[in-house]
Amino acid sequence: MRKPLSTLSVLLLSALSASTQAEEVTVMISGGFKAALEKLIPDYEKQSGNHLVVIPGPSMGKTPQAIPNRLARGEQADVVIMVGDALTHLQQDKRIATGTRTELADSPIGIVVKKGDALPAIGTDAELRKTLLQAKSVAYSDSASGRYVSHELFKKLGIDHEMQTKAQMVERIPVASQVAQGRYALGFQQVSELLPVPGVSFVGELPANVQYITRFAGAVTVNAQHPDEGKALLRFLASPQAQKTVTATGMHTVPATARQGDTVQ
Repeated sequence: MRKPLSTLSVLLLSALSASTQAEEVTVMISGGFKAALEKLIPDYEKQSGNHLVVIPGPSMGKTPQAIPNRLARGEQADVVIMVGDALTHLQQDKRIATGTRTELADSPIGIVVKKGDALPAIGTDAELRKTLLQAKSVAYSDSASGRYVSHELFKKLGIDHEMQTKAQMVERIPVASQVAQGRYALGFQQVSELLPVPGVSFVGELPANVQYITRFAGAVTVNAQHPDEGKALLRFLASPQAQKTVTATGMHTVPATARQGDTVQ
């Protein structure tokens, strides 16, 4: 007759079983949503028992680190989280598993100055225009927000010509880090990418009528090693529980009407 297992043995077997079931879920992610994901990792790993491997990279561009370029080289990822328009291109290229796209957050553009500098007025179009004309130098990112600033915002404010000599694109690294070092007087980027950087003061979001919202969305890749775990991660990130953290990092929850297209099951 077999002896019953001791309580300690049961606990050890349970722990061993849990550890063998845990998976490493690899996520490629661009900067706008990265701060939120980093804050949510402990809760996700505690609830799921899985471990997240985070690989940062731009949503677009020619750099080797850009997510589309990583995937084209054959780098492995279970989930990608990136600018929605760039994710659409990956869908068209058949790199995303059908029915897994999930809208996660809307990210507005904001402005920072070096810590200790006076906060300029940007509450209206007129105030923003005046602030930009008076600024000695301006920086913007090489992402979707930066393209909007350089190609559309300056034109909307009627200062495109004046900004040609003082506005500069910053590639790959956070714009706020360059402002903190005093290289630029003002820095534009998505709010969620500005807030985590030390050495700067957040001025505020752009006025509503000249604001540009970047949608962040996630999806499971067609070559995912852990597709079910990837789907579960996306459901977690879109949940009301996780969205409280998402909004605390400077993003906005996607309106319910826009979430009707979510098809992760």
